Amino acid sequence: MRLGWKNIVNDRVRFVIATVGIAFAAFLMVFQGSLLVGFLHAASRLIDATDGDIWISARGVVCFDFSATLPRRFIDIAKGIEGVESASRIATGYAEYRTPSGKHQVIALVGSDAGVGRQFPRATLEPNGSVLAPEAVVIDSSNVGVLDASSLPQEVEINRRRATVLRTVSGFGSFLGCPYVFTSYQDAARYLRLDPEDAMYILLKVRPGYSPEAVRQAVALRLPDVDVWTRADFARRSQLYWILQTGAGGGILIAAVLGFLVGLVVVSQTIYATTMENIEEFATLKALGANRWFIMRVVLTQALFCGLIGCGIGLAATGPFVSAIRNSIPWVFTPWWLVALTIPPGLLMCGLASVASIRTALRVEPARVFRV
Repeated sequence: MRLGWKNIVNDRVRFVIATVGIAFAAFLMVFQGSLLVGFLHAASRLIDATDGDIWISARGVVCFDFSATLPRRFIDIAKGIEGVESASRIATGYAEYRTPSGKHQVIALVGSDAGVGRQFPRATLEPNGSVLAPEAVVIDSSNVGVLDASSLPQEVEINRRRATVLRTVSGFGSFLGCPYVFTSYQDAARYLRLDPEDAMYILLKVRPGYSPEAVRQAVALRLPDVDVWTRADFARRSQLYWILQTGAGGGILIAAVLGFLVGLVVVSQTIYATTMENIEEFATLKALGANRWFIMRVVLTQALFCGLIGCGIGLAATGPFVSAIRNSIPWVFTPWWLVALTIPPGLLMCGLASVASIRTALRVEPARVFRV
């Protein structure tokens, strides 16, 4: 290990180049991973924010953002099933949003009953209150500029009906290209021209002591014409739809893989160049009787030293960059476990990159050192 470290520090320019290359690769992997994790998190954010244990949707619904109406009788039937404590509704649809200045914007309007969940955005008179504000909506803070709502409360129109932007919430930015706007179920039905008694999603809360899966199966037997999900299963279905069946999710997934491959190429070229720079020293070691394993350890040590330092620099730079970019990509998310999981692949990348260098070092002839 000492010899490998000396080879690195003796050529500081090469060491800096290798470290910068690995830092860039680590940064690229974490950033692309943050986009991927954030995308998945945003795809199920509204589902995860509810308290409902079971979701009922129209047959064939693939994610939260695309739904169809359900008749009122399904709510009454679901309430009568053993183990169901309460039922609430969510409606969602696209609408036209217009400001007093005449600006138009397509929005994803989401309306919910009071019992949907404590963390679910609701148009109440106070942020933590329970009294609904009539004809009022709330928006995510990341969409203030898009919705021209810098001064609240703001009078607007939704589908040519009066509404008031009451306040903002955080953590509910949309990746669809149109912002989420939240209101009560009654107002959403009015804005979207739905029957006030219908629903798009029915959320069931299970009584304590009952298994959500057992209650889900009972609901599915009583309502064979709809899809019945546990909250976790519906969240996973939405994530898989956006990541596998749309171009946006597929693009982010491919970019994450390409980030690893680009990093592998950068690190491989840098470490190979470092090995070739010291090829005479490896010939000397072989002439002095060094075995294959010793040569391999020296090259691998060089790669891992560069990898540890480069990964540290790259990971340290990711946090400030992700914080700065949230102004334009509010749903980007970097959990602590993503940073931790990046270190083993980063070191593996350095190990794989050293393979070509090890082969070159092992093939060098000991007699080379004696050539003039």
